[in-house]
Amino acid sequence: MSISHADTACTRDSLSRLDRRAPGKPFLSRTARCCLLLATLLGLSVVKAGPPVLLIHGGAGTLVRDQMSAETEAEIRRTLGLALREGQQVLASGGSAEAAVITSIRVLEESAHFNAGKGAVYDADGGHQLDASLMRGRDRAAGAVAGVRTIRSPILAAQAVMNASPHVLLSGEGADRFAREKKLEQVDNHWFDTPLRLQQFQEWKEKSAATSADTTEAVRRGLLPADRLYGTVGAVALDQSGNLAAGTSTGGMTGKRWGRIGDSPIVGAGTWADSDCAVSSTGHGEYFIRLGLAQRICNRVAFQGLSIAAAADQVIGTELTELGGTGGVIVLGRDGGFAQRFNTAGMYRGWIDAEGNLEVAIYADEHDPD
Repeated sequence: MSISHADTACTRDSLSRLDRRAPGKPFLSRTARCCLLLATLLGLSVVKAGPPVLLIHGGAGTLVRDQMSAETEAEIRRTLGLALREGQQVLASGGSAEAAVITSIRVLEESAHFNAGKGAVYDADGGHQLDASLMRGRDRAAGAVAGVRTIRSPILAAQAVMNASPHVLLSGEGADRFAREKKLEQVDNHWFDTPLRLQQFQEWKEKSAATSADTTEAVRRGLLPADRLYGTVGAVALDQSGNLAAGTSTGGMTGKRWGRIGDSPIVGAGTWADSDCAVSSTGHGEYFIRLGLAQRICNRVAFQGLSIAAAADQVIGTELTELGGTGGVIVLGRDGGFAQRFNTAGMYRGWIDAEGNLEVAIYADEHDPD
């Protein structure tokens, strides 16, 4: 359910002007207080829904042209396009934003080019631990898994936690066991092995041994390139009913130890969706957790009246950067407005609209139409 601008005087513009009230006047008028309370209690939105839109990302980092072969770049762009088209087919057929997000992320999880699913990085013990989260905006339902080892599609496991358990986040063996009980496809942990990630793991071991630095410290000192150690895939979608959803899936950090968990399975840090804003994040997870980054962007939209683009610019371009973190986000609003923002040399990203207009990009100098 939604309230149009014509149906109520309690619009975002009117509320945003309340802080410019005359001295001595009440902070909120009686009408504004009533409208705000009603919208809060019923979860109603005063933003008119736009046509269906889908955005995806495949990780941010030091992505420069001279470090990627033409063949690899073409295959990555092809896979991004495939993920967008398959997700858009779900939306075009009247499917939910949640289903479109799942569909797109599963394409990326099955590709060895991204740090999620098949292309997951190695942990310090030479295995793989995967994380994912999913959130539905209309009722803020959420589900997540962390540190799973045998689930072929972590994003499907996150969906199962959301829809078929009383919990939000499951981890480790318990999450794997839950997935088995829900009949989700299981694989041996070595199924996630790929030659590229093995090469990066061996490079990490050599550099870490030579410098006595853990992964985070090695990246901070410029000893290891961040894009070879981190990575995430994600999607945000707006469906025909005006509902938003967001999801994120990752293999985490190369060489992670002690059960490290990044931002991707943390609702509010790596993934967020409410009735007016959806975010999926990628980057150095510790910083995203400390900022509560995904929800932070949507809070700027809800409480400061910023546009999707302005909120993303403020949080990524200023707050994350000043804190010392790197990464990016895709952000989508209920009106169909969106932004793709990152403070790195590139981010695998793309979008598709209701008419099937599609664009994918990798490098920072490629145009982002927002």
